[in-house]
Amino acid sequence: MYSIEVENLTKKFGHFTAVNNITFQVKKGEIFGFLGANGAGKTTAMKMMCGLLLPTSGKAKIAGFDLNAESKLIKQQIGYMSQRFSLYDDLTILENMKLFGVIYNIPRRILNDRIEEQLTELKMFEIKDLLVNEIPLGWKQRLAFATAMLHHPQIVFLDEPTSGVDPIVRREFWSLIYKAASQGITIFVTTHYMDEASYCERISIMAEGSVQLLGTPTELKQQMGVATIDDLFVKFVKR
Repeated sequence: MYSIEVENLTKKFGHFTAVNNITFQVKKGEIFGFLGANGAGKTTAMKMMCGLLLPTSGKAKIAGFDLNAESKLIKQQIGYMSQRFSLYDDLTILENMKLFGVIYNIPRRILNDRIEEQLTELKMFEIKDLLVNEIPLGWKQRLAFATAMLHHPQIVFLDEPTSGVDPIVRREFWSLIYKAASQGITIFVTTHYMDEASYCERISIMAEGSVQLLGTPTELKQQMGVATIDDLFVKFVKR
């Protein structure tokens, strides 16, 4: 069963083609890495899949809903975390989670239970009344991920979620990703860290708006005759 089905998806801005005829599928509960250099078209493609941009041509089904006709329904079934911290620094941890819970239309009683569960798991319940600007970046990133999961989405889109945090925090963050995937949630993640790409079940690499490599990390390393994902990316760019 596929959570994401993309077929010939294209986005043009005037004469510039940002995303050019991409086709791929992502299975339910899969951790899918979406790689590419800056300007390759990753963010534009992700915005289309999130229902934030309509495609110029092509089609897609996200969480079973048609991208062109049902973008509002798609937004109810997905979580999104940007590479820039997206919560409010001048609100407390608890206030941020309550705010986003209301935005997601989660009933109050259910919301309170979910917030308590998430904060307890993150070991942040005792500091729930701290302002967000008073906690370290790594905690902020974990909080943003937990907030994106509050409404129990089918798919979570993560746009460079560990940018700027140290390796230990990145490993801790990936443990949250693995747990979500084990619960059947599809994880669609962009990253510039090649070691993180190795954690994905499959990866794609975009260049000039098109998907040019797609497969498991092992398959792509064998295909390109390299030992690491880092070497793979370097060889791909040189080619």
